[in-house]
Order: sequence, then structure tokens, then C-alpha cells
Amino acid sequence: MGHGHHHGHDHAHGHHDHSHGDGPGSLPPALDMSVPDTELTPNQLSRRGMLRRTGLLGAGLAASSVLAGAGAAAAADSKTGRSGSWSGDYLWLAGDHHIHTQYSGDAKYRVIDHVRHGNANGLDWMVITDHGGPQHAKFGVEKVNPDIVAARDKVEDTLVFQGLEWNIPSAEHGTVFVHPGANEVAVLREFENSFDGSVKGASSSSPANEALAIAGLNFLADAVAGRRVKDALFLANHPARKGLDSPHEIRAWRDAQPQIAVGMEGAPGHQAAGIPAPKGPGSGRGYYDSSPSADSWAAYPLESYRTWGGFDWMTSTVGGLWDSLLAEGKPWWITANSDSHNVYADNAVRGPGSDFNATGKYNDPVYGGSLSLTDGDFWPGQYSRTHVGATSFSYRSVMNAIRDGRVWVDHGGLISGLNARLRSGSKEETLGGMLRVRRGDKVDLVIDIDLANGPNWAQFVPTLARVDVIEGAVTGAVSDRDTFATPNTKVVKSFEVNKSTGSVRLTYSLGRVDQPLYVRLRGTDGNRSAVGLNGAAVDPVGPAIDVVGDADPWKDLWFYSNPIWVLPA
Repeated sequence: MGHGHHHGHDHAHGHHDHSHGDGPGSLPPALDMSVPDTELTPNQLSRRGMLRRTGLLGAGLAASSVLAGAGAAAAADSKTGRSGSWSGDYLWLAGDHHIHTQYSGDAKYRVIDHVRHGNANGLDWMVITDHGGPQHAKFGVEKVNPDIVAARDKVEDTLVFQGLEWNIPSAEHGTVFVHPGANEVAVLREFENSFDGSVKGASSSSPANEALAIAGLNFLADAVAGRRVKDALFLANHPARKGLDSPHEIRAWRDAQPQIAVGMEGAPGHQAAGIPAPKGPGSGRGYYDSSPSADSWAAYPLESYRTWGGFDWMTSTVGGLWDSLLAEGKPWWITANSDSHNVYADNAVRGPGSDFNATGKYNDPVYGGSLSLTDGDFWPGQYSRTHVGATSFSYRSVMNAIRDGRVWVDHGGLISGLNARLRSGSKEETLGGMLRVRRGDKVDLVIDIDLANGPNWAQFVPTLARVDVIEGAVTGAVSDRDTFATPNTKVVKSFEVNKSTGSVRLTYSLGRVDQPLYVRLRGTDGNRSAVGLNGAAVDPVGPAIDVVGDADPWKDLWFYSNPIWVLPA
């Protein structure tokens, strides 16, 4: 794993110094919560009050652990493996949190099939997420566990979590997963039977069903607090696909349990679905080919039901819904994954003689038929990857990295490594972090990118054409919780790269910062682009809307990073 690299906690987290002086690395009194309000000057007290109102102090980011140090994982939790690469004081581990097996009514593969393919495609961690529902609640949640345990033993250098795809009451789907342990099955079973929208008949949009979803998140938090499981996380899946996840529901999930509800799929799975017929399914990329229904949130525009460069509209729109959350100072992270059910150009069929309704499982798949060109999925790691900055190769470290937002995602192997950080003097923060500075301090963004490290599954080496820096002002809590736009976020710098191998360093100066802000990154192969939905002044060369029936994913590759905040005081 390359553990020869010194893990510099003292250097990387020097900004947590709680001295009150004016020397390098000291924390401004307005930000230092060990200094009571009564000891602050009127100006410092005013500044602290503003930061509290924006959610950037106290119960805001601190409650979501962005301000917390990334302490080393317990040695007992570590697993030895070949995986990951050290960069910027973190071990970057690639993974996939959305995978279906023969225990899902619309899938067919064994757990070990996915784990072996994911491992071969370079994944370090995976989450098995069969569909919640009556059969899974009755049979599957328990039956799949021995298969997961066996896969952990057979493929030791890939971490395999057990989870499920939650039918969120009053909303769409979401990944729920827990840290492995003696109670992983019991907690997931109780959660599914008590809070799954399909099991409880609570799928339609209503305040009562929205409340049931919050109760489910509270249950997971209680399970962690009560030490039934070591940890649990929730991520919203394909959030804009059917218009079911309203802005106020997303905010409610995040605010109710910010340690559990941490993000959403920035890019959905099913990325092969848009390959034109007859060589592909000829559907919408990500199967984003729906239109509004009675349960959809009515204010979403029609273009939100499509992907943009393979990414969900909530993520791909500069100044859109994701940015509206970040502008509030709310940590809300993005991921990418396969949602693998049935793999494009594979020749497996479901095992004969299966009775899923009676057993909650399909018989093992049978291979040897003709290649299917109508299936829309890739194997885990074959196309989509979520990279998390961990402190060790362990289940706990992967979950902590996701919670802390040290996450970037790529499609098609566009790049192989990303180390982005904000710097001010001796202080530095990476993805998901909060750089705390004095008002007027100079801040620089430094981006190191490892370009493609070989041909991808489609047998070409991608070229990174351009990297965009997106910057947004933190404007504080919104009065309308159905807000899905913010006017103060835009592309502030584009770097032309046009390289396919090696590495590149890019630097951008934010200047002297006197108000809270955040930056995030995206990059593209440059094959398809369009002016963003909010105009050229906001996003002059963004992703283009994907055409239903004609969206070859290999001809339109992007990467996205999670944000880094700057908090001046």
C-alpha cells in the first residue's frame, strides 16, 4: 500500500491549534469555541454571530465533522491490502456504494461476481445494496450476509460492506450501509422492516411519509449511539431521475442527522444505457428518461430529468441545487457508482428454475449465451469510481472519509489521481475541509492531477482537456427550504490541459479572502460541452444535456470533486 509515506497529522491539521496569540497557525478568537462569548471584543462577537447564522460555526459544520480532525483509525479495524495510493497525507481508495446481486428482483449476479470484477477494476471498497422491499426484508437481508462474509475472505484486498437500497418514504432511493459487525444484519433488517417505503406502503409524497424517512435516519443514529453498529451512512441515489427528492426533503435529511445523511449520487449508475441501438440499449444515460409524475416536485424543470455529461442535474448545474446547499455552509457530498444490475455486453442469464418471490433470491447465473447489448450497466469500477481519502485501509476509515467529504469521482478513467488543497501560509486543507484564516489573508488553490494511467475498458487512454474551478459565496441559511439555486456561484477559472499521461500541477489564487466561500473542481475530455443553464457568465463551457437514445458514455468523460471551504474571521 505504500505505507512508507509519513502520515503528517501534525502538519496537515496544524490549523486546529487552539492558541490565542497572533503567531502562525493560531486560531482567531471568533472561531475558537474554547473562548467564551464574554471574552470577545464587540467586533469579534459580531463576527462569531454572523458565522453561526451562516451555519459555519458551532452546530453547522462542526456538527457534520468537517471541522473535526481525521484521527487515525484503530489498528484493530485495519485490514492489510494492496490497494490505494498515498497522496496529500491520505490513502486514496476507489469504491462503489451502489451494487445489486441475485437478491434483488431486477438483478442476477452473485456477490462474489461483483467483488471479483470490482477488485479487477481497481476498487478498494464496495457496498452491496440489494433493493429494499418485502422479499428482501423477509429473506434477502439475512441470506446475502454469508455471501458477503465469504467474499471478504476470498478477496481480502477489497473491503465489502453490507447495505441495502432504501425505498425512501415519500422520495426516491438511497444507499444505507453499516460498519461490519455482529449486528449488521439485525440492524439492517429492523431498519428495512420499520422504515422502507415499499415495505410500509409509504412511497407516495406526503408529510407523514417524509416524517417516516426522518424517523429512519434517527433509528440509524440511535443504532450507532447505542453501539449496536460502529457506524452507518445514508446517500441519496439518482436524486433527480424522477423528480421525487424535493429540495426541502434533502435539507431535512441532512439537518436531521448530518453524521448519517451525508450526500447523494452526483452521477448515477446505468451509464451504458444511453449507447445507441442496435449496439446498446438506446435509452437515457443513467436511465434518466422519465417525466414528471403526481409525486414529483412540481417546480423542477423538465431538463432536470436528464443527465448532463453523465451527471445528475442537481450536481452538474453550476449555481444549482447542490451549490445552494454548499452556499448555506451545509456539507453535502457527491459520489458516483455503477448501480450494477445487468452488465452491458455480458452473456449471463438468471439461473433457471428461480422463484424469487418465494425465496428472495435468483439461482446462480448461467453463462454462455449471446452477448446482451440491451443491458445498461457496467461492472463496479469499470466506468464509475468514487475515490475517498482514508487514513488507513479499513472499513472505519472509508466511512470517515465519506462523511468528511474527502471524495472525488471520475468516469472512464479520465484521471487517476487528484490532490486539491487550499493553502494560506502554513495552513492547508483538502477536499471536504475548512481552511480557517484571518480576514484578508491570501489563499491559493493548488491542484495536482495524475492523468490517465493506461487504457480504460473501451481500450483508449483518455485525454484531460480542461479543468474548471467553481467558486461560490457562503450566504447563509435560506428562508425557503425548497431553494434550488444560488446566484453567487460560477466558474472562475478554466485551465487548458490537453494531456493524457503523466501529471500536472495547476494553481489559482483566490486573492485576499474576507468572506466565507467554497471552491470545487470539475474536469472534462472536452468532447461535449454547452453553455450552462444559468448562462455564460456563470458557466461558459459546461456539460451538455445527454440525448436519450444517443449518449455514448465513453465519448463524454468528466471528473468532479467535493468542495473545500474558506472561513475568514
